[in-house]
Amino acid sequence: MITGSFGKYLGIPYLFLDPEYLNKVNFTSFFIIGLCTAGFTTAYHITCYINDGHRFSFIGTLSRPFTKFAINNSPIPLLFLFVYIYQIVRFQINNEYTTNTGLVLNLTGLLTGYITMTLIFFVYFLLTNKDIFKYVVCQIDEKIKLKVKVTRASAMKKLDIARKKQVRVDNYLDYDLKFKKVENIKFYDRATILQVFDQNHFNLVIIELLIFVIVLILGIFKDYPAFQLPAASSFMILLTIFVMMAGAFSYWFGNWSATCALILFLILNYLVGEDFFTKRYEAFGLNYDRQPVEYSVHSLKRMNDSTVIVEDRAKTFAMLEQWKAKFKTEKKPKMVFLCVSGGGKRAALWAFSTLQIADSLTQGRLFNNSILITGASGGLIGASYFRELKLREYQKENVKPYDPVHRLNISSDNLNPMIFSLLANDLFVGFTNFKYAGFNYQRDRGYTFEEQLNQTTNSLMDKPIVAYDSFETKAIIPMMILTPTIVNDGRKLYIASRPVSFMNYETVDGHEYNSYKYSGVDFHHLFKAHGSEKLRFLSALRMSATFPYITPNTTLPTTPAIYIMDAGISDNFGLTDASRFLFAFKEWIAENTSGVIFLSIRDSPKLGTITKNEGQTIVDAVTQPISSVYNNFEHFQDINSDLLLGYSRSWFKNEIHRIDIEYEAEDYVPILQKMDSIRKHNARASLSWRLTTREKQSVIDNVSSAKNTTAIDQLKKLLQD
Repeated sequence: MITGSFGKYLGIPYLFLDPEYLNKVNFTSFFIIGLCTAGFTTAYHITCYINDGHRFSFIGTLSRPFTKFAINNSPIPLLFLFVYIYQIVRFQINNEYTTNTGLVLNLTGLLTGYITMTLIFFVYFLLTNKDIFKYVVCQIDEKIKLKVKVTRASAMKKLDIARKKQVRVDNYLDYDLKFKKVENIKFYDRATILQVFDQNHFNLVIIELLIFVIVLILGIFKDYPAFQLPAASSFMILLTIFVMMAGAFSYWFGNWSATCALILFLILNYLVGEDFFTKRYEAFGLNYDRQPVEYSVHSLKRMNDSTVIVEDRAKTFAMLEQWKAKFKTEKKPKMVFLCVSGGGKRAALWAFSTLQIADSLTQGRLFNNSILITGASGGLIGASYFRELKLREYQKENVKPYDPVHRLNISSDNLNPMIFSLLANDLFVGFTNFKYAGFNYQRDRGYTFEEQLNQTTNSLMDKPIVAYDSFETKAIIPMMILTPTIVNDGRKLYIASRPVSFMNYETVDGHEYNSYKYSGVDFHHLFKAHGSEKLRFLSALRMSATFPYITPNTTLPTTPAIYIMDAGISDNFGLTDASRFLFAFKEWIAENTSGVIFLSIRDSPKLGTITKNEGQTIVDAVTQPISSVYNNFEHFQDINSDLLLGYSRSWFKNEIHRIDIEYEAEDYVPILQKMDSIRKHNARASLSWRLTTREKQSVIDNVSSAKNTTAIDQLKKLLQD
């Protein structure tokens, strides 16, 4: 991870090389990382000692046996620490514009935390470790003997190993960092030596329990920013627990540990499958106490009945008329569809920055001419934040939509509380409750995501989705349709401020065909009895931005229960949804506009470089059928969108313009040349909820690239004409 060999595309290395605590990368954030790194190192020593310490019986004859075992077991942890420091130095210099003073402070924090935690463990082992002489001089306490019999089912097996399967050691490294010769240990009874190991093993299990208790305590206060550790720290704590669990299994079950672990996993897997440990992540604002609504092919047909679709379509004509009334000249205006792509924090910053600059350069015409916003994931978060700022400006609030401070807000870290919530809440701590719209919900990982988003957007979007209805109807702001994917059947869930079943308008074409596989289902019609209008807008954004493994899948009150994932699965760019809206109102739009503009704000180049398929390993060859689908996912969607919009020219009787504003880091060759090995082969900002300083700057600067400047000039000309 720290070298960028794993998780580079998702930005995982940056969590370790640029840890953020309370929105700052400083001495404190690196100090916390140092503490956790030392804890992880100690867990490594503990597990090694439990698994293999008995193979070095001479250690049991030494004073403080575990401490000396750890000293001689340190080459791999020390090598890791040196490589870690080296990678931090390279990364901070090349990607964060860190000064020499800042770099020294960061490294001092790391080493101070590492040494502090190491000293704490050293003192503990100094006070608790017993050596062979205490057992030889004193009679072994009967209680300890009983404890050994109870807790060490594999004692006789390890005693046999201690007698017959010793690893030859001639010299060992002592406290004074000098090598000392191993003395003859035949004088000591092997069983007594094993009891020394036994006592030390028990002390190590106590440490495991203490770490677990600390995580539980932190989980109780997880909603306070001071207790939200850097994401890398949470990840290291999780690894530490798993490593120590491996040692504990070895301690309790000996050579049967792997078998017992497998059996335990199969039992847990079965219980989870039977819903014994199922966690339901809810959409805030919905009433989950009511009877779940039927979700079936029959109910889909009922909700997409031609009468329902026509009725929803008729209500939206009022918005179109209000949009038309904004333009006082006789000349018909251009109608704009804003389509923003998903892509985590990168896409959120890209969409927001692009809208800021493009709307400013067009003197507000871009947003004034826009009728609809579609897209996925982070792009919709950035677009919805800019839309909210424009609304607040219209309401005469002291808000400046073009202020650069808003870019800092939308690009600030969301990952620390999310990962810590996963560790301290979802895995180890029971949920606590909070109240929203009169209903009680659990403070789970979904709640953590929404609260972080709420903080970074200054609580401006903390409202039910219906709160936008009147402003959209008056065409003050563009309508927004969110389209998260239903995991159960791959359909879209259309979420807007009002019912939008007309997104399936092609099903009322008058033909007798009755087997339409509806592309989606309207949220309001499906959950009318559950208070659909009270759905928290932040929950709608969360459902549309369900990043795998980070944000949980939302469960909705249906029978069978449906689970919601990221909108990018079905359409990461929003173009198919925009074309569906155009089809539903094609006659009115053709008659009342001078054409439409599909403005695609995408965080990836559409016509990127075709990569060579070189140097395939055996693993690459085996995984290619799956990886090729994943790697070409956006290409599949682009081809489908091009096909759909190409056909639209046959049924839309007016002009269709397409403009792409793309985040393409290839324009920044000088930046590439300075980047370290982690970045130079992957110049684009990482798909993550955590961006580095250089990445943020490159995203913002890229809006002004030659290619994008040309696209914005084309947009200006179309809107002026």
